[in-house]
This record gives sequence, structure tokens and C-alpha cells, in this order.
Amino acid sequence: MAAFLAAGLSMLPGEGSPFPASPEWAGTAGRPCLLGPPPAGTRLGAEGPGSGTKNQRVCHVAVQLEMGSLWEEFNRLGTEMIVTKAGRRMFPTFQVKLSGLDPLADYVLLMDFIPLDDKRYRYAFHSSSWLVAGRADPVAPGRVHFHPDSPAKGAQWMRQIVSFDKLKLTNNLLDDNGHIILNSMHRYQPRFHVVFVDPRRDSERFAHENFKSFSFPETQFMAVTAYQNHRITQLKIASNPFAKGFRDWARCHLLATLSPLISCRSGVPAGSLLGALSRTRGAPAPLHQRALVPVAGAPGFPELPVPPYQPLAYHSVYVGAKPRAVPYPLPALRAAGFHTLNVYGTGPAPAFGYSQQ
Repeated sequence: MAAFLAAGLSMLPGEGSPFPASPEWAGTAGRPCLLGPPPAGTRLGAEGPGSGTKNQRVCHVAVQLEMGSLWEEFNRLGTEMIVTKAGRRMFPTFQVKLSGLDPLADYVLLMDFIPLDDKRYRYAFHSSSWLVAGRADPVAPGRVHFHPDSPAKGAQWMRQIVSFDKLKLTNNLLDDNGHIILNSMHRYQPRFHVVFVDPRRDSERFAHENFKSFSFPETQFMAVTAYQNHRITQLKIASNPFAKGFRDWARCHLLATLSPLISCRSGVPAGSLLGALSRTRGAPAPLHQRALVPVAGAPGFPELPVPPYQPLAYHSVYVGAKPRAVPYPLPALRAAGFHTLNVYGTGPAPAFGYSQQ
């Protein structure tokens, strides 16, 4: 495997067109080459360099990119991928469908990322476009991400969609978690590799024949620490199944903006009696909403005028709270913890209809 990495995963020279235009890759042995427009229908990956002489167990391998239409939609806007110190997963997730593998042979699947050019970019908000900001930063340490199910038989790989949903991107040069290290504000092209596990003792001699590489131009992206293009943010929220909370918040915020009197949660006018009943039905009222009215006829209670209702500050019912002005005298607290309030002096405690024990 070490020989394969040394022989096969050489960096392609980056001379891509200005972002977000898609560079296209090519196909003569040993050189990066040009590929024509993708054919209608199934989108297959462009083979990488050195695809001329290959082992029979990899030469017929074909790869189809899943969610290709979503990738193309992002690519038209200029795909951005978040990189963080702790590592962030990609969306859209890189998923492929394989065919042409030997069902009984063992294969390893992995990915790496190559820079598309030697430039650093910045986003111009006034024109909603990426501009060249200077020379690229030093290349981050090259890493590959092995699919966690590797190695496995070809029959297993072809049976279902292969998803690299565990892959994470980071900008931490000292990362020790095995994440892919990228430089922010640089363009990258993901590459997918199928490696035949050669059982021969001298397999190192055939390392350059035992793998096949694929790249999909629509999966290129800009590495960023925060989304720059607001249209990318909107598209990710709309299409990411894990962004449901953002969609619900946006919908609620829109309803609140259009009709301030409508509760986003229930659709009932917030100030109506029906809304108040729906919020309190089957559940005790919160402490600050309960009226402090003594029960008539309670033993030891003098007849006192009912004071106007005012919310009781929460801090006044906790032990050790600092004194401050409240609608009633401070409660007589006997010991640590919660106790029944006695707001009418030193007499017996009033029956408020609830207990704070």
C-alpha cells in the first residue's frame, strides 16, 4: 500500500480555469488530459493519469457519481466546503456507485484532494464572485482517507452505494485525527481511487497497475471557514436533511414577520384567550403566572384585600438571594432549599394551592 501511495497518488499540476468554472480532465497515459463535455445520462468519472496499462481486475472499473444533479447545482454557484479545527463533514456527501469489479477480489477504496491551482482567493460581495488574492499558501500535508469498510470483496462494493460520509475536512496543520488538511480560500478537486489488493509477494513491482483513479469536475470546491456566497448557504439549508432546525427557524421567522399576532408554534393568536388556554391546558401554570391569592376561610388567615397581580421575581424564592424590592415582603426562609412562602408575616403559612417543597 505504501508503494501504491508513492507511485500512484502524484499531484496533478493545477492549471484550472477561474472559479467557479469547472476544469476538465483528460485521458492519455501518464499525463493530465482533457475530457469532453459529460455525456447525457449517466455521469462517469474521468480517469486519472496512468490509465493506459492496468491490471485486469481494475481496468474495467466504472464509477458513477450519486446526487450528480445536486453537485452540478452547487457547482454552478461555486461550491464551498467548511473547514474547521475540529474537522467538518462534506455536504453534499461524496457517494459513488461502482461496477466492473471482480466479485471475488479484494479492493481498497480511498479519496484524496488536490489543489486546482497555485492561487489564493477572496470573495467580492459587491459582485458575488471570487477574485484572485495572491499566491497560494504552502501546500498542506498530503493525506488520503480510506473508506472504513476497506478492504472488501468487489461483490460487496458493487452491492450498494459507497458513501464517504465519515470524511472530515480541517485547516489544522497539527491535526492528529486523520482528517484531510486543506488551506482555506483555496480550490480543491476530490479524487476517488480503487485499489486492487494484490496477493503476490512482489506486489510492489505492480503498484502502478493495481489502482484506478477517478475525478468528477462538478465536485470541485472552495475551502472556507465560513460560507461566503449566501446562495450556497440557502441551497445547503434547503437540501441538507440535517438542517431541519434551520428550515423550521426560517419558516417561523417568516410567519412572525408577516403576522406578528400569530404564534409560530400553534398558529393561534398569541394574545387570545384560546391561545392562553391551549398553552396551559393539562399543565400547571408557571410560577410567575400564578396569582398569589390566599384561599378564603383558611385557618389563621385574616381577611385582606386582594393585592393587584404582579409577577414574582424568581430570585426572591431562592435561599441566599440578595434582597431587592418586590411586590410583597421577602419570604421567611427557614432552611436551605425550597419552602412554602409566607408573605403575610409570622402567622401560619397561607395555602396558595401549590407547594414548593
